[in-house]
Amino acid sequence: MKIAISAHGANLDAMINPRFGRSDYFLIVDTETNQVDAYPNENMNASGGAGIQSASFVLSKGVQAVLTGSVGPKAGDVFSGSGVQLITGQSGTVREAVEQFKTSGQATGGTSSQSTAPATEGSESPSMAGAGMGMGGGGRGMGGGRGMGGGGGRGMCGGGKGGRRF
Repeated sequence: MKIAISAHGANLDAMINPRFGRSDYFLIVDTETNQVDAYPNENMNASGGAGIQSASFVLSKGVQAVLTGSVGPKAGDVFSGSGVQLITGQSGTVREAVEQFKTSGQATGGTSSQSTAPATEGSESPSMAGAGMGMGGGGRGMGGGRGMGGGGGRGMCGGGKGGRRF
């Protein structure tokens, strides 16, 4: 069985990267032959859609399970629609997670068929649609400077792309 693990490095001793879509590497491990293929995540710095693109890449490698820390809602939808087992809540090394998976058919975090990361602005998730938590006001951040917030935030359900106003 082929499994994919989000990782900070390109080998089994690398730590699991808790962010699936913006992971540094994806390690594809064949649990029967112990072959490991490491792929740098070309989508990690994408301005948008990193989760979906990363999920599509991992699926193109023929995996039957994904081990990671958390998965956003759109990547979660890609996996749930494909029948791939999604196991979230992972931490530690890739080697530890693979061994646990081989022993029990699961890893330490349990199985999840839904996303574990919050939706972002423009997401189709009804519970979070339009939840753009703005801190700025007229281009000024907290404390009157141009630091945190960046300005332009309109608060909860302030609209924006894909958002709904109440």
